[in-house]
Amino acid sequence: MDSSAASAAAAAAAPVVLVTNDDGIDAPGLRFLVGQLVATRRFRVLVCAPDTDRSGVSHSITWRPALRCKRVDIDGATAFAASGTPADCASLGISGKLFDGLVPDLVVSGINVGNNCGCHVIYSGTVGGAREAFLYGIPSLAMSYDWVASQSSVNDLKVAAEVVMPLINTVMAEIKNGTYPQGSFLNIDIPTDAAHHKGYKITKQGRYMARIGWEQTVYKKPAVESYQTANMDVDSEKDSEVDTSSENDLLFKRVLVRRSYDEEEGDDIDHKCLVDGYITVTPLGALSRAEADVIPYYKACLSRDQDTFVAH
Repeated sequence: MDSSAASAAAAAAAPVVLVTNDDGIDAPGLRFLVGQLVATRRFRVLVCAPDTDRSGVSHSITWRPALRCKRVDIDGATAFAASGTPADCASLGISGKLFDGLVPDLVVSGINVGNNCGCHVIYSGTVGGAREAFLYGIPSLAMSYDWVASQSSVNDLKVAAEVVMPLINTVMAEIKNGTYPQGSFLNIDIPTDAAHHKGYKITKQGRYMARIGWEQTVYKKPAVESYQTANMDVDSEKDSEVDTSSENDLLFKRVLVRRSYDEEEGDDIDHKCLVDGYITVTPLGALSRAEADVIPYYKACLSRDQDTFVAH
């Protein structure tokens, strides 16, 4: 076998990684991550990501309209921009329909601008993309960087992509060995000072949340300071380009009111560990279950209501 044939055979046998995100296919976090994956020469890299910023869309999907997909040039990868949500992109990417029958071994969603700790996983399109792959039996990782306005820079996203590569390599090795667990997917958050992180730490999802309020305003396009998107935990106070065409409408914008922090005890809560400088690795499942101790309460309430209804 000549060298070119050998190279082609090796490429065909390489593990396949699909990358998606919610910040859009042009986002630096995604581009740096793809660059790192390609540079290892270990993976066949596919990309299917939204054609525009779809931050905060959670696990929403496109139901009736057809998705428009356009090929995008990314060195070393086969890439498409799609008109759908992150969950759409993950679903299409693992279907075998977009990449000529090729189904990924692993889906990586990110790297997102802004952490996705605690309650933020409910809103996160980044997590939604990873969860969608998990629901269909494909191992998946959601990755986010704890961006701090006026402190973080685009280069920090590059560093974030570098520091998560050992974890991706480990997960892929477990997948290939048949030892990777099927019951969860991983939500990974990278600290603000990614270059000096304290290592990986397995954590539990806490209750951290950026509390949002509303203010009446006129429509303004958000300015971009270095790089930031509509993540709910990223401060964005600069506005420009007032749109006076909507002056007869009542317009309201979301504003950050406060951040509520973890109240749980323990040293393994996701946001606490992230702020302490760790790369947090939080296993998540598909379901959101209530605490077990509320079940007796609701059973008693329902029983009383039924008795009242029968009595009348």
